Amino acid sequence: MSKRDHGDGGIDERGLDRWRLRWRVDGKRFTKSFHGSIGEARKELRRLIKSADDGQHVPPDKMSLAAWIDRWLALQRRGEDTGGRGLVNARTLERYEELLRLHVIPTLGKRPLQRITATEIDTLYMALSARLAPRTVHHVHTVFGACLNAAVRKGLLVVSPTSRAEAPVPGESDAGQVLDQEQLTALLSAFRGSVLYPIIAVAAFTGARRNEILALRWSDLAGTTLTIARSLEETKAHGRRFKAPKTRRGNRTIAIDGGLAGLLSVEREKYLRLTAGIADGAEVDLSLVRLPDEALIFPSPGEDITRPRDARSLSKEFVRRARKLGFPALRFHDLRGTHETLLLDAGVPVHVVAARCGHDPAILLRTYARRTKKADASAAAVIGAISKGVLG
Repeated sequence: MSKRDHGDGGIDERGLDRWRLRWRVDGKRFTKSFHGSIGEARKELRRLIKSADDGQHVPPDKMSLAAWIDRWLALQRRGEDTGGRGLVNARTLERYEELLRLHVIPTLGKRPLQRITATEIDTLYMALSARLAPRTVHHVHTVFGACLNAAVRKGLLVVSPTSRAEAPVPGESDAGQVLDQEQLTALLSAFRGSVLYPIIAVAAFTGARRNEILALRWSDLAGTTLTIARSLEETKAHGRRFKAPKTRRGNRTIAIDGGLAGLLSVEREKYLRLTAGIADGAEVDLSLVRLPDEALIFPSPGEDITRPRDARSLSKEFVRRARKLGFPALRFHDLRGTHETLLLDAGVPVHVVAARCGHDPAILLRTYARRTKKADASAAAVIGAISKGVLG
């Protein structure tokens, strides 16, 4: 047995390379089991005593990683159960739970939170990389890191082991398919006359997200501007409901051209007639008809014009019809990318496009760099003009 001065703590032998470390902080006694050589045990004891001297002492805790994950998720959910907004939106929270419960807890959940090592996390990431896409593994790392960083802030860990693990490489994100102007015109012409046509037109000419479009009310339309004030979300816990838009800056107003404004005006007249029970073509003064305050521009088919449309069904129907029209890889979300790319290719400043689409300018630039076909040719043309008469 090896003992040290009471003020310096103590080390008691408990078996082959097994020790009990003893130390005091503010008059309270703490002990910790340690497995390793006597030199390593002394080093750990010195670290514990120094952390107390520095005011960074973390008392030993037997809480499992799974228990801490449950607590952390509950913190993120705070306010949701009482009708308020949690620290993250409900759909994001479900994704957090999915990543941690499916990919982290089965392997490390039973381990004490304070004994998780960077090496164990590296091993977890390597195992996940064998069966999951690189971006998914990177998402696991990001969420797991946020979870353990919170444990540091709460005084349960001195440092997060994820900060010492080898972060997975995210790989290239899918930039999607981008249509040029002729392709976009052909696509819209083929959809003209269908119930999806005005929805596709709004997506193509505003760059708004699908769920933002499906949350639009007639009160959000004012002449030639559309205000994005909310978004549609669907979660297992709450079903289909509206939430604040994804953009952290809050509401944004998008200018639209006369053609799109006219198209939406025709849609509004259709719902005014439906509300008043007036047949198409009948001559009446529709200015006397009022739509409900929550009337949606693109509601679910039926008589209730405040009921939101199913977003997934919309995307599936778009993909199915686009495939028949000769666009086999086109997704509804690609209309947003097409809008951004056409504007940037035309020379519209990045910050203007980012503000219009509710995008982070840095992310927009990175995505644009992967999907544009015109930018490099434009750059070559500019250089050619500058070098004309200089080289040769």
